[in-house]
Amino acid sequence: MAKTDTNKQVTIYDIADRAGTSASTVGAVLNGSWRNRRISEERANTIRKLASEMGYAPNMQARALRSVRSSMIGMIIPMYDNRYFGAIAERFETASRARGLLPMTSCTHREPELELATVRQMLSYNVDHIVCTGASDPDGIAEICRAQNVPTINLDLPGTAAPSIISDNYSGAYKLTEALIERADAKGLNWQDEFLFVGGRPTDHNTSERIRGFKDAFNRAGARPIEDNILACGYAASKSKAAFSAKVKASGRMPTAMFVNSTISLEGVFEWLAQNDRAALDTILFGSFDWDPFAQYMAQNLFSVRQDVTAMVDTMFQVIDNAAPYGSDVIHIQPIVMSEGT
Repeated sequence: MAKTDTNKQVTIYDIADRAGTSASTVGAVLNGSWRNRRISEERANTIRKLASEMGYAPNMQARALRSVRSSMIGMIIPMYDNRYFGAIAERFETASRARGLLPMTSCTHREPELELATVRQMLSYNVDHIVCTGASDPDGIAEICRAQNVPTINLDLPGTAAPSIISDNYSGAYKLTEALIERADAKGLNWQDEFLFVGGRPTDHNTSERIRGFKDAFNRAGARPIEDNILACGYAASKSKAAFSAKVKASGRMPTAMFVNSTISLEGVFEWLAQNDRAALDTILFGSFDWDPFAQYMAQNLFSVRQDVTAMVDTMFQVIDNAAPYGSDVIHIQPIVMSEGT
């Protein structure tokens, strides 16, 4: 970096903004690896000229520091207050320390600007690796980190610019829906028109895969899911509560079965039922994609998908330990379907 006449340090982000390109492209040009990235010579010359005009000079001290491992590893995570993400954070810290690494964990609430700001701050501490757990823009984070020669890896939600370790959301949703249908059939219940899917975001990879598994299980059972019964309203408990309330009022009846797309969404559904029709907690068949043992005390007729956090985090560290080059492989970890009472 260098200082301009206004004493502001010029960074590769400033140059990228002026050039109308990415920070990783600028970084590749300035560190001489641009040919490997298939950047045109004309583009490289333009960036070098801009860097010179703006007074950029490489920070040699930072380069020297980057060549020395800090033994710190950073992870952003969307939240701590549910069992799944809490378990990820705990396993991550345990596995990090077992490798002699100091874990640095920060909750970023799936807010894109906060994610980027947090990652940049972690990079200022010279972390050796960044783990993006449930990140809203993992590819944007990978680009920033690549410009600093820091590898990233994605957990829970996939990206296209770094390896990703995620649950097999499709198969988990398929098996969970299948279990609910089998139980409804065994009880002689009419479920085909009264089966809801509640929670999640349809643009979110995990939700879209779960909806796909949900629909395919219906088709396999010889039925067709009703699109109006798929309430992908977000993950917040308040949103699932409002969506479920509106659906019950519009239909005038309780569903036979429900696929609820997280324990957070399940909280909203249970809260509405506890306030308005507690008896339905014992009649509706519930399926939750995520697991919390306390939910069993609220409803005995509950099936859950337990994501295998141990396998996910351990597999992630196997990728990190092997120091593989940048790639975009997606590794799927099979979740575990928990039946009623387990």
